[in-house]
Amino acid sequence: MSLKRRQEKISSLIKQVLSNPLIEITQEAFSCLTSITQLEMSKDLNTAYIYLSFFGNKEYHEIFKKIEEKKGHLRKYIATHTKLKYNPSLIFLLDPSIAHEAKIDALLDKISKDEK
Repeated sequence: MSLKRRQEKISSLIKQVLSNPLIEITQEAFSCLTSITQLEMSKDLNTAYIYLSFFGNKEYHEIFKKIEEKKGHLRKYIATHTKLKYNPSLIFLLDPSIAHEAKIDALLDKISKDEK
């Protein structure tokens, strides 16, 4: 199996396993909806870069702080629900595409107002 295919399979597996615990963490503490928009694995499969988006709450720093506190629990959850040789370290990032889409929408709104 090629490395890229293996990265994609493990990414998909971890994304599926982590979705429920992440939703539980953010809903109980912040009452917001959380989504894993993208998950990328490093080439050595020891690091998972997890891109998150949040709906219903703008306190991103507080949410990430709570997730960082629970990072050990999440790694243990992955280890118990998968049969991976190595349990990857987790790096959580805010999905930049949401902010980019909002910026484009604002520019389009500005253009349409200027045309009127």
